[in-house]
Amino acid sequence: MPSISEFRRGMAIMFKDDIYLITEFQHVKPGKGQAFIKTKLKNVKSGRVIDNTFKLSDKLEAVRLDGKSMQYLYKDSDLFVFMDTDTYEQVNIHSDLIGDQDAFLKDGMTVKVQFHQSEPITVELPTTVELAVTEAEPSVRGDTAGNLTKWVTLETGTKIQVPPFIKEGEIIKIDTRTGEYVSRA
Repeated sequence: MPSISEFRRGMAIMFKDDIYLITEFQHVKPGKGQAFIKTKLKNVKSGRVIDNTFKLSDKLEAVRLDGKSMQYLYKDSDLFVFMDTDTYEQVNIHSDLIGDQDAFLKDGMTVKVQFHQSEPITVELPTTVELAVTEAEPSVRGDTAGNLTKWVTLETGTKIQVPPFIKEGEIIKIDTRTGEYVSRA
């Protein structure tokens, strides 16, 4: 059982008979009274995020998650099929667990899947991915004033905003956490 002062981002804990991931935490020491930790916890099954405050004297049960590198193969209705790169075993993961990350999932991409007692809990994409632009609006020549962007469609079917110099067929880097353009690949 870890103490509250050992919290770290991404840690899994058992809280209210469910598994939660710590997404944010802040140690607060008021002028009077005891110190406490303010947290944002994400329920791994429902995806719901809650705010909670813990006293330093509280005890929680840490949950051990096993991470595996897995390769994304294909989507079959509401299931995403991943393959363990070591054992070649295939795992079906429901779309609720993937969430809006599927906008950047590309066939053959390697992701990290966290398991709790052989049940998939989370899927983590790399921080940045490289995707090809399949459609791009033409940019207006000489229109360089300000911070202009245009819409493009990526090979996954996702639409994002990019600088006007990006053309169809180019490969660009995208931040999977924010869904924003980073640079040309």
